[in-house]
Amino acid sequence: MTADSDRTGAGALALAPEGGGRALLGIAGSPGSGKTTLARSVADRVNELGGAGAAVHLPMDGFHLANATLDALGRHDRKGAIDTFDGWGFVALLQRVLVETANVVYAPAFERTVDEPVAGSIPVPPKTRLVVVEGNYVLVDQDPWSRIPPLLAESWFVATPEDERMRRLVDRHTRHGRTVKAATAWARDVDGANALVIEASRPRATLVVDGTAGLPAGSA
Repeated sequence: MTADSDRTGAGALALAPEGGGRALLGIAGSPGSGKTTLARSVADRVNELGGAGAAVHLPMDGFHLANATLDALGRHDRKGAIDTFDGWGFVALLQRVLVETANVVYAPAFERTVDEPVAGSIPVPPKTRLVVVEGNYVLVDQDPWSRIPPLLAESWFVATPEDERMRRLVDRHTRHGRTVKAATAWARDVDGANALVIEASRPRATLVVDGTAGLPAGSA
């Protein structure tokens, strides 16, 4: 664990209310920026500092629309765009997570092996003090996404140079079965179009984090 991760973990834990209650930390960034790696690292470090279950990593990816739904809507060829998620469902879950501390709240996760969301995969138990909310569109100023920032105790944006993000994305897409040519095209045309929307949300973050600081290739 680096000194930077120590400071980040302690800072994240400090967001949680003293004497009970729960806080949400939002982490945004373009595809390949490293936001998932950072979110997991922060949650792990908070659990080391505050005890097991003190933090939960809650990614937006569980709210991908099902592939059958994307086919019906004609959006499957740009999966990952802002209108290929159930944004209203994601906002409703975050509202529940913030206030429902007497019972377990279950959230969906995204399973890459089947390329589909899986319901009830992520438990947020009553003892959880910090939920690390992570996703591309957490800070986008567009309804319903614009309802998320008021729920957050703090928001971080992971900033990574485009060439590094492209390298990571091509690596990720080839590891999940695409040819190098297809992976490069997807990273440039689909991920690239999404990044234009996401990068515009950077000024709304309370903290900008360097996405090249110790993050491996393939980071989300």
